[in-house]
Amino acid sequence: MTLAVLILLLLGGGLLAWLAERTHPNLPRWVALGVVGISLLFLLLTLPPEQLALATDPRHPGNWLAQLKIDWMPRFGIAFELAMDGLSLLLLVLTLLLGLVAITASWSEITFKPGLFQANLLWTLAGVCGVFLAMDLFLFFLFWEVMLIPMYLLIAIWGHENKSYAAMKFFIFTQASGLLMLLAIVVLAWQGSRVSGQLSFSYFDLLGLSLDPRVAWWTMLGFFLAFTVKLPAFPFHTWLPDAHTQAPTAGSVLLAGILLKTGAYGLLRFCIPLFPEASMEFAPIAMGLGVAGVIYGAVLAFAQSDFKRLVAYSSVSHMGFVLLGLYAWNQLALQGAVMQMVAHGVSTAALFMLAGALQHRLHTRDMGRMGGLWHQAPRMGACAMFFAVASLGLPGLGNFVAEFLVLLGLFAVHPWLAAIAAVGLITAAIYSLWMMQQAFQGTPDKQRTMPDFDGREMTAMAAMMIALLWLGLYPQPVLDLAQPVLDSLQALATPLDQAHSLVSKAAPAAGSGL
Repeated sequence: MTLAVLILLLLGGGLLAWLAERTHPNLPRWVALGVVGISLLFLLLTLPPEQLALATDPRHPGNWLAQLKIDWMPRFGIAFELAMDGLSLLLLVLTLLLGLVAITASWSEITFKPGLFQANLLWTLAGVCGVFLAMDLFLFFLFWEVMLIPMYLLIAIWGHENKSYAAMKFFIFTQASGLLMLLAIVVLAWQGSRVSGQLSFSYFDLLGLSLDPRVAWWTMLGFFLAFTVKLPAFPFHTWLPDAHTQAPTAGSVLLAGILLKTGAYGLLRFCIPLFPEASMEFAPIAMGLGVAGVIYGAVLAFAQSDFKRLVAYSSVSHMGFVLLGLYAWNQLALQGAVMQMVAHGVSTAALFMLAGALQHRLHTRDMGRMGGLWHQAPRMGACAMFFAVASLGLPGLGNFVAEFLVLLGLFAVHPWLAAIAAVGLITAAIYSLWMMQQAFQGTPDKQRTMPDFDGREMTAMAAMMIALLWLGLYPQPVLDLAQPVLDSLQALATPLDQAHSLVSKAAPAAGSGL
């Protein structure tokens, strides 16, 4: 019941934060902070150490830390089925930690209906946790849709000047792709019932189905489109810059740090293992889209004058590495993809918190109207420099480990794609340092006064700095936690693994892969 309690804590905490507004307008943020903190402690303290040690043991791949299954609609083979392994645990911890950062970022920014704002924030976290835990595909789709509604409200109600357009665009993209996934889920369950004679939406029952190749290909495509729209991958990324630009700071933190990772998680957990043969055929296209996203996102990031849009397009570029790592489908690339999910979540959340703080103080996102801010806000400038170099992949920080592992694994499969993707590291350095020069260097405006980061904001920034340093200098705990899960997923998708093995063996002689 631990997993269900975690989700109920966040759902109930959201309702409590909403009601707390009637007592005092400052009370909802304290309630939200307490609920997320309690949820994180509850998650970590209820894990038996011996079970956690077993889950990180590579000799026992596929071990689950916790499972829960309750019949829900047995007539249709639908159950309330939750399960958590090392990968889920890693993403849940990331979700709750960035939830604390999002609450901190909205502390003084939100004055209109603060109770409802914190309620939607907590309900978004509850939906994301459900996505990372659901093992029934119908339940997974339910949580997938649940997390969209409060995020839509966060943008539409508390967003900036063009919030209605951005919120509607976000909702249409994600809802339309979600409906494709629902259709694919129904087709997959129906095909499973033809084989086994029993209708079931359980992930474990649907693994390893022998499907008609054409049906499997189109069904896989429904999952792929839903997940790559959320990732987002080129060319399905166009909703992201508008959503990030118009969202409140906390909304941008949740979008970049957490919601984008649900797309990567869906590809890793569901799309590739459920359809290994179709994924093998589709891998060249997927990796091509990944490389295009890395380069295209970096070029467009450099073209931006809006601080938040620059960071938003950089997310498109960095998440392209995740797509490359997933479809390279070897141990190094998969470890790099998981590490990128975590490191990108931290670094980009920090940059969006910084962008929101600047907009709240200066009432502009235009970097042309900034300049010289380091002189007026040295703590803010130092934080911006740290996360800018983290984003461009400075050795010693988590992003470097992630992108290096992805490129190393990709090189074994497709050297030319790895060489092209490596250009993204150069372009990342260009737009990151240009951002620093535009906003924080130069001559300060003497007529402008801007307060620096206070203790609350510096605490959040320091926590994220420590996380990236830890990921860069000692990533082994994260790698150990993910490795048994990745081993079990690779065993489920043996056709893709075998195809890439053949390509990597032929690569030195032929110089090309899939």
